[in-house]
Amino acid sequence: MQNFSKLQHKSNKKKAIIIGSGFGGLAIAIRLQALGFQTEIFEKNEMIGGHASQIKKEGFTFDMGPSIVTIPFTIQELFGLNGEDMNDYLQMSSLDPLYRIYFHDKSYIDYTGNADQMKAQISKFNEKDAKNYDKFMKLSSSIYKIVIEDGLGSKPFSSLWDFLKFAPRAIKLKAVLPGYFLVSRYFKDFRTRFLFSFHPLFIGGNPFTTPSIFLMLPYLEKLGGVWYATGGMYKIIEELGKLYTRMGGKIHLNSEVTEILIENGCAIGVKVHNEEMLSDIVVSNSHFANTYMDLIPETKRQKWPNKKILNKQYSMSCFLIYLGISERYDKFKHHTLILSERYKELVTDLFDKTVLPDDFSMYIHTPSKTDETMAPAGCDSVYILIPTPNLNADVNWDKYKDTYAKKIIDFLESDFGLKDLSKNVKVKEIFTPLDFQRKRNNFLGAPWSLQPSLFQIASFRPHNKSEDINGLYLVGASTHPGGGVPGVLLGAKATEAVIAKDFGLFFIK
Repeated sequence: MQNFSKLQHKSNKKKAIIIGSGFGGLAIAIRLQALGFQTEIFEKNEMIGGHASQIKKEGFTFDMGPSIVTIPFTIQELFGLNGEDMNDYLQMSSLDPLYRIYFHDKSYIDYTGNADQMKAQISKFNEKDAKNYDKFMKLSSSIYKIVIEDGLGSKPFSSLWDFLKFAPRAIKLKAVLPGYFLVSRYFKDFRTRFLFSFHPLFIGGNPFTTPSIFLMLPYLEKLGGVWYATGGMYKIIEELGKLYTRMGGKIHLNSEVTEILIENGCAIGVKVHNEEMLSDIVVSNSHFANTYMDLIPETKRQKWPNKKILNKQYSMSCFLIYLGISERYDKFKHHTLILSERYKELVTDLFDKTVLPDDFSMYIHTPSKTDETMAPAGCDSVYILIPTPNLNADVNWDKYKDTYAKKIIDFLESDFGLKDLSKNVKVKEIFTPLDFQRKRNNFLGAPWSLQPSLFQIASFRPHNKSEDINGLYLVGASTHPGGGVPGVLLGAKATEAVIAKDFGLFFIK
């Protein structure tokens, strides 16, 4: 156990404590160091990264969570705060295709940013859909302009008025309509409808209810591509951690925060290993339900009582298998999706009925297709993600996880045609919705926190600055703008803006 002493106010620097070292925690810590704060990160686990942790076993390397980089400038911006260049530390490569998507009828589309290639593939199934591709991308680019170019995603939504100012533009672009509904106006083939509506699943959202504001993602990918960092996503985490320490920040591992200290309605520090660590502000990168219900007494929360938190709609969860395979299967691209025949019905089971269906769709990440350092020679490092209901579902994951993993591997071997897959598995690790609750402090095992539904986005999400407690701020998937690595990094910038304003500090937009 590390020996901590209370933080003492021996300098003019303001002190900040950050709870958690995921992408959000590291980003806000770097930003606050650049603003002149003296910061310390307290991380529950034995390594930094949160969801973006890593497993190494028998020569195989697995990123445990996020696997896609879509807007590298959000990472470059963090290095720039210290006068450094991201490219001096990270080797980034653009992927093509972005994903290969297999449909239930054995057809597939290589999803790419190349418009001509996309239209040629789409036209095989529906020529009118191919003709509407450019029209849809024009809509997507208009939404992208609001969110990224105009900075909506990195601006805090601290009041209902902030939302109302944004609403007219969103309504004009039909961005408040459900995403799948709007996509269906442009495309008729089930494949094309999936291609341009599935992205909310990457941030824990239901494509049939999530607002079309997230339809900016297809254009974002088309414009900027999908990127990979040699060494995996954890290489980015490692380099951000090193950047932070070069800037003078401190990281404490195996140091779970068990309480946020509140005095006269203000956050004054945290409790770690039963010791009080004092600070001027506290920033939580933990799930907001954990932050409020587990770390702060309900008597000190008026805006977020337990009942309100429990009544929110939470994202789905997922079941993850990490496989080290002594065979390289050509069917796997760097990013591969394999889809069930059911789309809306499957999503309804996950989000509304909260039951574990018999069928499943899956996302597969095989970084060794791009980066040979991720697996021994002639082998592949494979990460399989199955969307599942959160812990509201009646599933005993401790008992069922091995059976469910076998069912998935059997499907890939028998139905998908990966010959002798089960015999070629050399390493197998499993992470369940229950692990998200136990190891990541995710309420209901929901790694993306709140669903990004119409009344759970922008001003309706937990604010970047706590509505209840002065000096307490949030980053991560729980707050605006939401989940996914780009969202979390943009959200850290929004939280920085609020803190800078509160302390009268200069903030670079």
